[in-house]
Parts: sequence; C-alpha cells; structure tokens
Amino acid sequence: MNQMTHPQAMPAAIDADAAWDAFSRRDRDQDGRFVGAVLTTGIYCKPSCPARHPKRENVLFFPDGAAARGAGFRACLRCRPDEVGRDRQAVQKALKLIAAAEEPLSLDELAGAVGYAAHHFHRLFKRDTGVTPAAYARKLRADRLEVALAEGNSVTEAIYDAGYNAPSRAYTDASRRLGMTPSAWRNGGQGVTIRYTVAQSSLGPMLIAATDKGLCRISFDEDEADLTQRFPHADICPADEGFADLAAAVVALADHPERRMNLPVDVQGTAFQQAVWDALRAIPPGETRSYKQVAESIGKPGAVRATGTACGDNPLPLLVPCHRVLRSDGGLGGYAYGLARKEKLLERERQA
Repeated sequence: MNQMTHPQAMPAAIDADAAWDAFSRRDRDQDGRFVGAVLTTGIYCKPSCPARHPKRENVLFFPDGAAARGAGFRACLRCRPDEVGRDRQAVQKALKLIAAAEEPLSLDELAGAVGYAAHHFHRLFKRDTGVTPAAYARKLRADRLEVALAEGNSVTEAIYDAGYNAPSRAYTDASRRLGMTPSAWRNGGQGVTIRYTVAQSSLGPMLIAATDKGLCRISFDEDEADLTQRFPHADICPADEGFADLAAAVVALADHPERRMNLPVDVQGTAFQQAVWDALRAIPPGETRSYKQVAESIGKPGAVRATGTACGDNPLPLLVPCHRVLRSDGGLGGYAYGLARKEKLLERERQA
C-alpha cells in the first residue's frame, strides 16, 4: 500500500497533537471523533483501543473510518472502530425521542427503539452525553419548566407545558434541581431563606451563601447586595453559628484547591451547564483541559464558546473547578474573578 509508506498531511479539522494525546490516554470520550491508522500494521483503531500503542511517527489520524479505508487501511477487529458511528447515531435518535415524548420513556423502551440492549445503551448514552437517559429527560423537562415560568405562564400551565404528567413530579424535580418550588423560582426565590457570610481567604473576601439544602453561591468581591440582586425576593440573612463549619470548609479550598470536598450544594443550571460542570469536576487536580476538550467530553465538540460561557456562569468556583480550563494555546483564558486568582489556584495545585 503506497499510502502507508509515507505519512500524509493531517486533515485540517484534526489537531494532531490533541489526537495523539487522546490516543495515548485511550480516551473513550473521543471515540467516534477520529481514528488512528498505524502505518506498520495497516489497520485503524478508535482512540480507546486497548491494543499496544505504536510509535508516534507510525500513526496517522483521519476524521472517520471511511477516510482511513480510502487511504488503504482496514478496521481493527479488536476495537471495531466503525461501530462507534452507529452508537452515536443511536444516541442522537434517542435524544430526539426523549424530546418528542409526551410521557417519560423507560430505558427498555428507549433502547428497544434504537436497537440496543438496555444495559449496553445506558453505557453508550452516558458516555456520549455525560448523563443517564433518565437524568437527561429530567433536565430537559426542568429546562422547559424554567422557560415556561419565565414567559409568565401560570405554574400549572408551565408544569404541563414542560411535559410533566403531574404537579407532584414537577415539584419533586424542581426541589432537587433548583432548591425551591417552581413558584419560588419564578418569583426570584420567594419563600426561600438564604444565609450568607463574607469570609477572609488567601484569595481575598469570599462570599459564601447557602439555602437549607446546600451551597448556592461562592464568589469573590461580592456582598449582600450582589446576592439580593440574584435572589430579589428571597429572605437573605447573615449566617448563624451553625454555618461556621461549612464556611470554613469552603475557605480552605482557596489554600488547597486540589482537595475534593463532598459539600452539600443547591444550584440550578440548564442541562448543558450541568454537563459542563460535571465535566469540570472530573478534571483531576493539577491537570488542565482546554475549552475545546471539555466541549468534546460532553459530546458537544462545536459548542466551545458555549462551554466557556457555562464555565463563567459557574455559581460554585473552587468546588466546581472552572480554573482548570485553559485556552487551546495554553493561555489562561477567562476567569470571572480575575486571572491573578486563576493563576494562583493553578500554581497551588501544581505545588500540591
């Protein structure tokens, strides 16, 4: 095969260094985004292939199996890279079915509709979207509920317009996700008590606020006025003594951002934002990702700018480590509380 005797030019859409990095790490999140073809064996594999890695100079990258086959390579019989495309098509079909369904679909119904065994499809769906089918459906309904409430619909109308078949289900989901009932959310936190403190940290004054369910805001250089602007109808009051341990744990993260803390949280976000924030929590301390890599990890490779916006909208910095996301060129990118703080956090993680 003449095509395999000399390395070919990389397709413009593929970052060769990033592709090799994913290939080296056997990154399952990149399966279906490209294939690696080995000159010495004449086969192409998906990034997560468990086979022994070849030398870098013997690997070419193609956008898909068809391109690799066109260059004279054949599919790996071990990792079966061509099946990934079918998997992603099934997930995309399932997303459309969930969005169109008037009532929630069971996992068996969803998997059967796309031609997969339930347990296998559950894994594929979570790999591509970052959440389970049930969690995706809940977030979708909750997103619709927020939109309907914001448009001024009555609570009852909003609940049914969002796809809930009973108000009780809507209130359960909203309480879990928003930390308040739909009526309170629509009315700027009406009926919700938020306690706060402004604590001194090594990164400057830190606002820490929480409902009875958990933390709802961590920020720098903000005070009660900023909190009131976000929740204009909530009952906002200074923290009591019982708040001290929670506040101390949050302040400690400024000095030790590498620590993983399981603290109670009570925040709201769209399905996309939640997926981004979950991806941020998955980045190991001391490591960084680009906005592009985060977007790809949640199955939205074209949503790089939206990923950056979701990072900026993160209500719990430090706990949700948006400081670990950089530009593709290694630059710091943005940070809502100043690049100096972002740089300090990254340096502290490197030292740790």
